[in-house]
Amino acid sequence: MSPESKKLFNVIILGASFMFIFTAFQTCGNIAQTVITNLNNTDFHGSGYTSMSIIYGVFSASNLISPSVVAIVGPQLPMVVSGIFYSLYIAVFIQPATWAFYTASVFIGIAAAVLWTAQGNCLTVNSDENTIGRNSGVFWALLQSSLFFGNLYIYFAWQGKTHISESDRRTVFIALTVISLVGTVLFFLIRKQEDTKTPGEEDSAHEILGDSLSAKNKMIRAVAAFKKSIKLSFTKEILLLSVTTAYTGLELTFFSGVYGTCIGAVNTFGSEGKSLIGLSGIFLGVGEILGGGIFGLLSKNNRFGRNPVVMLGIVVHFIAFYLIFFNMPNDAPIAPMEGTDRVAYMIPSKEVAVLCSFLLGLGDSCFNTQLLSILGFLYSEDSAPAFAIFKFVQSVCAAVAYFYSNYLLLQWQLLIMVVVGFFGTITFFMVEWKAAAALAARSSDYSSI
Repeated sequence: MSPESKKLFNVIILGASFMFIFTAFQTCGNIAQTVITNLNNTDFHGSGYTSMSIIYGVFSASNLISPSVVAIVGPQLPMVVSGIFYSLYIAVFIQPATWAFYTASVFIGIAAAVLWTAQGNCLTVNSDENTIGRNSGVFWALLQSSLFFGNLYIYFAWQGKTHISESDRRTVFIALTVISLVGTVLFFLIRKQEDTKTPGEEDSAHEILGDSLSAKNKMIRAVAAFKKSIKLSFTKEILLLSVTTAYTGLELTFFSGVYGTCIGAVNTFGSEGKSLIGLSGIFLGVGEILGGGIFGLLSKNNRFGRNPVVMLGIVVHFIAFYLIFFNMPNDAPIAPMEGTDRVAYMIPSKEVAVLCSFLLGLGDSCFNTQLLSILGFLYSEDSAPAFAIFKFVQSVCAAVAYFYSNYLLLQWQLLIMVVVGFFGTITFFMVEWKAAAALAARSSDYSSI
């Protein structure tokens, strides 16, 4: 197998592993609050929103150390261990206990930070200036296929159900736990890259793949990775991209947890309300896969850079927010177990609800594929710290959003995303223009990014 084929193989395996793990985890997140609402008349008194707030809060703090972990042991083992913690979190729902639920939330927050930092390293090492756009799109399309498969099962399994029974819950979460473990095992198939650097060059690949080093050298490397993260945090490009990243954190919370809960809470949808959560997730996944696939395949032929894709993303999201505002009752995110009988500015439409899911997924893929691409391009030699900062900012904002989702009406949640999304688009444009100018100065073909 040629080196280029080997790299593409690694990217595909990386994407497939994440697809299985997040088929389980994202489906879990999409239905967690609905399942928990049906449990709260028992001894269990947890909150899906609170759990996610804990996860992303711990996630954000753990990103401070995740580059050091990856620098010491490489990406493969941390991804395997992190996958195991994801599986344990999902398994908690088989027989829920409040203490276990929140404890698992803490551990998965730590695991997520390491997992995503290792993923960013692995993606960068297996890409170059000419393939980072394609590989980002391929990875994102495979990752977001997870939304399709898990929610397809939920749609058919919960069709016509107004209450989720104990048997229904256990069946779903046993299956999701097994799927997550399959994805974890796939990480072992990722192949290490050979050293192609000349003597004296900074060896970023070996830094990622964890060569056999003395304990002292590993500690020096870990400290260096931590210092690099702090230093990069205050560069102009990272600060500007942080606004864009903040927006992806807010909308991640909305489409992965809040919107499904809103759909399930609308009594006007009748007996189809619970299964409609699954259908919503399917169309969300279709939007993500379509966006990731198109922007990955077209990246080599895109003469206009990343800005048009990000512009498409924000326009698509604004249309979705407008339709959701008209279609969903304001109290849907915080409705009690009985749901809400209120209507917004139109009678809630299932077709509009599903369309909005598709638009949310398409817009999200626009932002994330381009952020992955520009980070891999700008920080090819410092990918671990750069991706750690990216996930740090994103997870802080996701944690904040999950916290206020317990209290804010739908209209205020939408308004926050509109404001942050507008400014995040502008700051991304500024960084992309500078990247394009730098590339032109090196007499390189910009269309290959």
